[in-house]
Amino acid sequence: MRTPVRILLAVAATLAVLVPLGYFWVDSLVPSTYSMAAMGRPDSGGGPDAHRHGGLSVADLTGPSGTPNVAITLVARNENGRYTLNHTTPGPEIRVRQGQLLEVTLVNESVPDGVTLHWHGVDVPNAEDGVAGVTQDAVPRGGRYVYRFVVPAEGTYWYHSHQVSDDEVKRGLFGTLVVLPPTPLAAKVDTVVAVHTYEGRRTINGRAGVSPLAARPGDLVRARVVNTDAGPIRVWVSGTDFRVAAVDGHDVNAPPPIASQAVVVTAGGRMDLEFTVPPSGAVRVDAGAGAALVAGGAPGTAEPRPNVDLLRYGAPAPLGFDPGKATRRFEYKVGRRIGFLDGQPGYWWTVNGHLWPDVPMYMVTTGDIVRMTIANTSGEVHPMHLHGHHAVVLSRNGVAASGSPWWIDSLDVGNGQTYEIAFIADNPGIWVDHCHNLKHAADGLLAHLAYAGVDTPYRVGGKAGNQPE
Repeated sequence: MRTPVRILLAVAATLAVLVPLGYFWVDSLVPSTYSMAAMGRPDSGGGPDAHRHGGLSVADLTGPSGTPNVAITLVARNENGRYTLNHTTPGPEIRVRQGQLLEVTLVNESVPDGVTLHWHGVDVPNAEDGVAGVTQDAVPRGGRYVYRFVVPAEGTYWYHSHQVSDDEVKRGLFGTLVVLPPTPLAAKVDTVVAVHTYEGRRTINGRAGVSPLAARPGDLVRARVVNTDAGPIRVWVSGTDFRVAAVDGHDVNAPPPIASQAVVVTAGGRMDLEFTVPPSGAVRVDAGAGAALVAGGAPGTAEPRPNVDLLRYGAPAPLGFDPGKATRRFEYKVGRRIGFLDGQPGYWWTVNGHLWPDVPMYMVTTGDIVRMTIANTSGEVHPMHLHGHHAVVLSRNGVAASGSPWWIDSLDVGNGQTYEIAFIADNPGIWVDHCHNLKHAADGLLAHLAYAGVDTPYRVGGKAGNQPE
C-alpha cells in the first residue's frame, strides 16, 4: 500500500504547485487586441468616482484647422537597419515660434513595424500625441498621417516614434523640436545638443567624439541638451561658469552660476544651459563617453563629481495653483517581483505591487488639482514620463523643494527615492504615464492618466499591429 500512497502524495504535491501556477499564468494573459481605456485598475485618487468612458472620443481631440505657419514632411525609412527621417538620424531639427500652428506629415516608406511621432514634452491635444493603439493607429509602410497643433510654450522638446518605441528610437526614429519665444532670444549662439547612443557609441547630433561649437569670445551660448537615451547622462561645461536656464521647456527662476559641477539629464528630459564664451574663446560642453562640443580648442577636463541639485537651485516663484487644494491624490509605487507577464515567466516591474495589466488607471476630471507620490524600491533608476502635462516637484524623500519651481515632464526616480509632484488636469484625453527607459515600459512599467468620459476607438494589437512600447 505504501507505493500508491507515495504516488498520491507526489501527485497532490505536484498539483499543489501546478494549479496555482496555472491560475497565475492564465490570469496574466493579455488579449490579442484590447482597448487601453478598458485595461487596468481604476483609481479615482480619493475624489469623486471618475471611472466613466464614452461621450468623448480621443479621435475628436485634435489640433485646429487653418493654414499652418510651419509645414514639414518627414519620411521614415529603414536604411540598412538604421531608421531615418528624411535620410538622417537624428531627424530634421524643427524650429517654430510659440503660438504658431505646426503641421507635420509623417510618411512611412519602409519601416516594417509601422511608425508614429510622439511630441515629447509638448502638451498637445490628445489626438496629436502619437501613441500607437491609444491616440492613433501606427502608420504602415506606404501610409501617412498628419499632425497639427499649436505649439503652446517655448522651450526644448523632441519627437520620436511611439510604436515599438524601444527598438525604433534606438535605431534612430527621433528628432528635436525647438519652440522659440515671440521675441528674439538673448543668446547669440543657440544650439541643440541631442545625445544618442548608436551601437554602443555616444553621439551629439549624430556625431561621435568631438564636434565644433561655433562661438566666439563674448558670445552668450544656449546649449539645449536633449537626452534621447534610456538612462540618465551627466553634462558639464569647462572653461567658464554656466547656468541652467530651463528644464523640460520651463525657465528656471533666477538661476545662479555653476562651476565644477555637472547636471544630470533624465532619459527623455531636456536641460538648457547658458554660458558666455570667455576671452580665450576656449569652452567645452561634455556629455560623457568622449562626446563633446568644443570651441577654441578647449581641452577635456576631469568629470566633476558633484551634481547640481534642482530641488534647491534658483529662487522660489509662484506656481499659479495651490497643491494644498488637491482634489485627487495618487500613488505610483514602482517595485519588482517574480511572476508572469502575458504568460511569460520572469522578474518583472510592478506598479503598486501589481504586474501589467493589473496596474492603475488614474482617473481625473478636467480642472482637478492632482498630487502624485512616486516611490521606487525596484533596485534601478526609472525616468518617469507623463504625457500631455507638466508637473512641479514638491518634495524628494520628504524634503520640500526650496529653489525655483522645478517643472518636469520627465523625472529620474532613483532606487530608494520618493518624489511628490503636482499638476492641473487641464488636457482631456487618455495619456501614457510610463518609464522612459523604453525597455522597462515594454516590460510592463507603464500606467495611464484618463479623463472621465473619454474613450478611444484605437486598439493595441489587432489588424493595425499597434504596439506602443
